[in-house]
Amino acid sequence: MIKTQLNILCQMFAKSITNMYNDAKRQMRRQLLITILILSFLILGTLAVVLYGKGYRFGLNEGRLDFAGTGLLVATSTPDGARVFVNGHLTTATDNTINLSPGDYSVKILKDGYFPWEKKLKIQKELVSKADALLFPNAPKLESITNIGIRNSVLDPSQTKIAFAVASQSARKNGIYILDLSTRPILTLQSSSSQIVDDTADLFSQSSFAWSPDGEELMATVSGTQTSYLIDTDRFNESPNDVTATLSSVVVSWQKELDEKEKARLDALPKKLREVVRENFKTPEWSLDDSKILYEAGRSGELSIVISPRLLGSDTIAEERKIEKGAIYVYDIREDKNFKIQGVFSAERKLRWFPDSKHLIDVHDKKIEIVEYDGGNRTTIYAGPFLDNFVFPWSDPSKIVILTNLGNPNIDPNLYTIVLK
Repeated sequence: MIKTQLNILCQMFAKSITNMYNDAKRQMRRQLLITILILSFLILGTLAVVLYGKGYRFGLNEGRLDFAGTGLLVATSTPDGARVFVNGHLTTATDNTINLSPGDYSVKILKDGYFPWEKKLKIQKELVSKADALLFPNAPKLESITNIGIRNSVLDPSQTKIAFAVASQSARKNGIYILDLSTRPILTLQSSSSQIVDDTADLFSQSSFAWSPDGEELMATVSGTQTSYLIDTDRFNESPNDVTATLSSVVVSWQKELDEKEKARLDALPKKLREVVRENFKTPEWSLDDSKILYEAGRSGELSIVISPRLLGSDTIAEERKIEKGAIYVYDIREDKNFKIQGVFSAERKLRWFPDSKHLIDVHDKKIEIVEYDGGNRTTIYAGPFLDNFVFPWSDPSKIVILTNLGNPNIDPNLYTIVLK
């Protein structure tokens, strides 16, 4: 009897252990399944985010659901809020990103009161293309900086200051002035000019002058006596420094400083690119951020490839590697791309960099144009009277400075700004 009861108890205990074991196995399987599902969800979610970021989208292709790669078009404008047309269709507003199937597109950006911007862009799978439009007003304002008549305007190497002479006032007011083109707040444009020397020590209002390479000094040579003075540009000079006797050494020192600066720029380039610049680029002018070079081709030929393989997602505008002697080009250092600018250099033509390093100011045929560095979107912003091709940008893209007497040849000209906002 006792033995039978013990057997029953053992069987119950064994059954209990078996049930506990089976429950534990089921629990472990359930937890493993949940873990697998969570990991699968995270992996698939991450993959979906990556593919979405690369431009993959579901869409209909010949009536079938298709999952295809697209490219991204980032459309921006200054000012913002412009309309974006893709292949003639209003698609979005600027400061937005849209997905497009790979291919060639015509992108046009429009805003009321501004010249249109248009470019052909190549959209590539999984890559980002940019439509970055700097829009210029079609009726820019003209504002005066000076109002007493000026002479001999000269821009400093940093393009932040202009030196000029005044000869129509009293001896104390006549002399040399500096116009600060920095973006510091000013009450009026006229208040941004300061006098650095007057006519009490010599007739500085009748002088010609040149900037030092660092923009901290001005060499003024008085007409008639041919006396040369070295003048500090950050203060009023009571007793200007006469350097006539040592003029040649000052000139040599300045030229050495310019040569060293140019050499430092070239030495910072890869060896292969240095060879390309020395062999082909005549009178190179660097953009303010040193990322591009405006130059006249010194010979005809073909520029060798510097960056190989070519960069993905770089500027998709067709470049021009074949160069013609005398023609104008812009070379993009970062992307190893070369673009041709319409026309050739001449005595009547002036080209210089816009402050954003993405545009050029092109002065020719008595008009002022702004063109993108790749030669696109050439816009005439001013065709009124101005003198001596004296056209310079403000230190930001908001204005352009010109010298004009507004067509009256009987008065000394004044400095004006063309407001581009």
